Amino acid sequence: MLNAFRRKTERTPDEIQARVPPGQHLTDKFPVLHYGDVPQYKNLPETWDLRVWGTIEQPKHFSYTEFRALPTVEVVTDIHCVTRWSKLDTRWLGVRFRDFLELIPPLHPGTNFVMAHCEYGFTANVPLEYLMLDDALLAYKYDGEELTPDHGFPLRLLTPKKYFWKSAKWLRGLEFMSADRLGFWERYGYNNNADPWLEERYSD
Repeated sequence: MLNAFRRKTERTPDEIQARVPPGQHLTDKFPVLHYGDVPQYKNLPETWDLRVWGTIEQPKHFSYTEFRALPTVEVVTDIHCVTRWSKLDTRWLGVRFRDFLELIPPLHPGTNFVMAHCEYGFTANVPLEYLMLDDALLAYKYDGEELTPDHGFPLRLLTPKKYFWKSAKWLRGLEFMSADRLGFWERYGYNNNADPWLEERYSD
């Protein structure tokens, strides 16, 4: 069993080069980076909800209990932080974003962007096309366990094809939009596109 584990975790230089974007280094840890304080939830089922609004036929609201009853999938994917660390084969569980769309009122034609609204007014904007990919989730478990508070408990966005600040923690709302709008870090000079493979870290 130990040899099988070693074969699974050992990676050749060519594999690492193919999976790690330029300017990044691998880490086995899961660094904690965020703006502001870590939210503390009391009486969670009664004090947390998820709101959906914007360019949809009508707003939608999910209580904590309702959201946790939705069908889930597990995704194994690589993540890349703008601060230059990458972590391979991370394992997440949650509601696939494109499946979530089937549970809310239809989007208006021309809806192309989503703004994630989080605790303390933090926002992150993501093109809808990236949230329609297989590995985009509304995630609440990491590596088989509930998210820890500093990693986004009780819910975070997961959009691995972008730098990790786009995978916003402490998610409370999803605003669908026809036109793009800058999120929190983008207003402070981070690159709006945030493609790790193009090293789109900061705006010009």
